Amino acid sequence: MRNPFRYFKTSPEIIRLAVMMYIRSPLSLRNVEDLLHERGIDITHETVRCWWNRFGPLFAKSIRKRRVQNGHYSNWTWHLDEVFVRINGELRYLWRAVDHEGEVLKTYVTKHRDRKAALKFLRKAMKRYGRPEVVVTDKLRSYKSALRELGVVGRQETGRWRNNRAENSHQPLRRREKTMGKFRRPKSLQKFATVQSSIHNHFSLERHLYSRPDFKENRSVALAEWRQLVA
Repeated sequence: MRNPFRYFKTSPEIIRLAVMMYIRSPLSLRNVEDLLHERGIDITHETVRCWWNRFGPLFAKSIRKRRVQNGHYSNWTWHLDEVFVRINGELRYLWRAVDHEGEVLKTYVTKHRDRKAALKFLRKAMKRYGRPEVVVTDKLRSYKSALRELGVVGRQETGRWRNNRAENSHQPLRRREKTMGKFRRPKSLQKFATVQSSIHNHFSLERHLYSRPDFKENRSVALAEWRQLVA
């Protein structure tokens, strides 16, 4: 594999740090610039924009590949949900598939919220991860129509509060949307949502399930793996 950092004068460690700060936390480009300046790193916010556009998808692809190889996803139960995002005054819908452990499997942006959009989203998710045993959704009829066409309508489950895991997975993007002053294009929304979900999976350690020493160890391992991405 060719070295993606070969034409950059800045060290890969600084680039990884800037990309992680921007995508993982609800920070603006200028916030990242100021935080790096406090650490003696003098760059502009446009440099941060260039780095995240260039390396964000590359890091996300490397994370997804590693997690699929290590089996960090499950076909036991999928939680599906869609949330509206307003782009230049027009509504777009961001679909999200999450497994029972909170692992974000797939995000997809569409203009409509009908059967055709739900079917395309499910086909993309199942092509990569296979068919789930249980599909938890809300009562949107598009899900039932799409699942019927895929032949798995008998695996659908609906119910009040049953889909909270998928609904909660939208919160990081909502915080980011507020910080960025909303998204400008559907393409940029799709790109950011895909990259953010992969990085969220990498650093999501479910600290409430571990003791403090175990959580610190897992966090150190995740950070060490991050520093080795595209090494």
